[in-house]
Amino acid sequence: IKLKPLAASLFIALGTGGLSALLTRDAMERYRELEQPPLSPPGWVFPVVWSALFVLMGVAAYLVWMRDSTGRNGALALYGLQLALNFFWTWLFFVQFQYFSALICLVVLWLAILAMTLSFARLSRAAAVLQLPYLVWVAFAGYLNWVVYRLNL
Repeated sequence: IKLKPLAASLFIALGTGGLSALLTRDAMERYRELEQPPLSPPGWVFPVVWSALFVLMGVAAYLVWMRDSTGRNGALALYGLQLALNFFWTWLFFVQFQYFSALICLVVLWLAILAMTLSFARLSRAAAVLQLPYLVWVAFAGYLNWVVYRLNL
């Protein structure tokens, strides 16, 4: 394990998540006032799950970065794209309260995560497996986003 690249990779992933959290901390009160979907977890679950997912993303990106392969740059470009989409979804949903636009962004995000995961799989099976919880969580977030949109028109 090379600690500097691992630390940098974790910093990028967790930094993106931290910046999203900073951006949305004032908007969370308004979110709690919305009619919530069935199966909506308690508020404390979100930062715990997202923190774990960002750690998994960072470790996976590190594993891919350490591969000396021609597919590495493309895989990492998809990684960067999904991080940007993740950040943008947070802004649309929690800051702009554009629930339908956020849902469209979330679908594109899920597709980008799938493409990234498949790209990671060509380089590191472990890196791809680490993304499976992320795919599942974003699918669940899609359900929550859709129902929030429908309940709060």
